[in-house]
Amino acid sequence: MSDALLPLARERLFTAVLSDVLDAAGHRSQAMRPGVRPLDDALVMVGRARTGLYMDVYHVQPGENPYALEIGLVDDLKPADVVVLATGASGRIAPWGELLSTASRARGAAGCVTDGLVRDVRAIRELRFPVFAGGIGPLDTKGRGKIMAIDIPVECGGVRVEPGDLVFGDADGVVVVPRAIEDEILRAALAKVEGEDETRAALARGEKLADVFARLGIL
Repeated sequence: MSDALLPLARERLFTAVLSDVLDAAGHRSQAMRPGVRPLDDALVMVGRARTGLYMDVYHVQPGENPYALEIGLVDDLKPADVVVLATGASGRIAPWGELLSTASRARGAAGCVTDGLVRDVRAIRELRFPVFAGGIGPLDTKGRGKIMAIDIPVECGGVRVEPGDLVFGDADGVVVVPRAIEDEILRAALAKVEGEDETRAALARGEKLADVFARLGIL
């Protein structure tokens, strides 16, 4: 899919229909765990994964900058990139906050998703920068977690994410579409949305659900 079509995906698609289509194609593990939630239900996130992998730590070496890789990732973000930070859901790591959101927004990034914690919630909401996280907490990562690698395959929120995969988030959660099957999934999802529009119109006219389902096969 050309990145020029990302605005169409953002406008027409949503996580539930993408999850349905992925299920139908045999990819039934593409929705992140339900604990990964948006800070703002009104925002939609669509973009390409830029990944980072964290590990638990319990100290910082003298003279070490524990944020070095994280800073490098943020400074290298391109328009429509989505930062995907895998922490193993340890509950000790809050890798995302206001300043990283500000820097990412300035570079045109599309959002961030982490199965770890996020902090500076009120400030991020004011920025209207889409962030999805496994929890909220004030903990700094320093001395608790360290990013070990970037732009590698990771597992975030129970879903394998590779750099460049399509990441879609809305009020229902986060779905990852592997790049290798992206065209197939998006074409099917757009077709399903058209069918759902027809179904909705029929139901709004007062037709019975059983009759509409029998005719269109969409629920």
